[in-house]
Amino acid sequence: MDGQHPGRQPALVEMGAGIVSGGTIELVNVDKHYGDLKVVDGISASIGAGQFVSLLGPSGSGKTTTLMMVAGFVLPSAGRIVVDGSDVSRVPPRKRGFGMVFQNYSLFPHLNVFDNIAFPLRLRNVPNAEMGERVQQALDLVQLGSFGGRQISQLSGGQQQRIALARAVVFQPRVVLMDEPMGALDKNLRFAMQTEIKEIQRRLGMTVLYVTHDQEEAMNLSDRIVIMNHGRIEQIGAPQSVYDLPESPFVANFLGEANLFPGVVTELAGAQGVLTLDDGTSVRGPVATGVGKGSRAALFIRPERLQFAAAGSAGAPDRNAITGTVNRCSFLGSYRRYGVEIAPGLQASVDQPNTEAMALFAPGSRVELRWPAGSGRIIGTAP
Repeated sequence: MDGQHPGRQPALVEMGAGIVSGGTIELVNVDKHYGDLKVVDGISASIGAGQFVSLLGPSGSGKTTTLMMVAGFVLPSAGRIVVDGSDVSRVPPRKRGFGMVFQNYSLFPHLNVFDNIAFPLRLRNVPNAEMGERVQQALDLVQLGSFGGRQISQLSGGQQQRIALARAVVFQPRVVLMDEPMGALDKNLRFAMQTEIKEIQRRLGMTVLYVTHDQEEAMNLSDRIVIMNHGRIEQIGAPQSVYDLPESPFVANFLGEANLFPGVVTELAGAQGVLTLDDGTSVRGPVATGVGKGSRAALFIRPERLQFAAAGSAGAPDRNAITGTVNRCSFLGSYRRYGVEIAPGLQASVDQPNTEAMALFAPGSRVELRWPAGSGRIIGTAP
């Protein structure tokens, strides 16, 4: 597991009367099972102060259960949850002091906006004068400064989401947990809210643990992404790291589009190797951890890293090349996606920017696909 950002100092939150540092979270061999059903399977991860970390995975991967265990609504079957050095595994949710934003916002329909935001302050017996100041600061923070007297029923989905966020941060929590808070918003509004949430998190310095199944959302928001599958952590890393350097076919396919060309590792020299594809073509590239000579593996390459060249034309010696036949072309706005058959039953996807200088290839065209050896990665396949 990768650790905190090297040299990163604890972030500071300043809002209202005090200054606090963002919290750290440590999951140590955390397990959750219901009878014979293991929902979370011995996961460990570290979240540094002030980091925005997303739990990303398909439905049933265990990400929401993990968040609920951190929140205290679900007790782990085994392992420890450590916050700022203290084991909180059996501490009730109300005593953990976390802010929480749910997918359905969970606002109180009988209370107006002010009273919804003030609710956690009243639970903490904050004096009325200070309460009014903090609520107004929270409203200003989410750009709804004049909405205090409105009813929840008068708000749009995006406004309700902002009020839920204001309520989560108004009492200056060290940690804020978010469970797919933008799942009910349309695509354009979701992207705008991502930008606002990230800016608020950056300004306040709070630690955020965020659950999503949306790959673009995770990459846009996160300092690090925890990719989960079947209750286990497949990989942890910065967005660009997990996108460019997947450790498994699952991560490669789940996080964006991926080409995987199967073969056998025939040469291995340090971190570099040669993969001989099933049709006899040899390609070179960096080798993922645990892949050995003679093992079945796959060459991973993103569609946007492949480039077209006329078949048979001269290429640079540090580039891989595969010959194939174009069999489809889809117009997708800013780019075109080509399908290229490189062997019977083996298809490559190629993304080409939609520019005036772009060459078009009709179905049936014989082409050569090239890419720098360092742009791909030889990764292990499932046994």
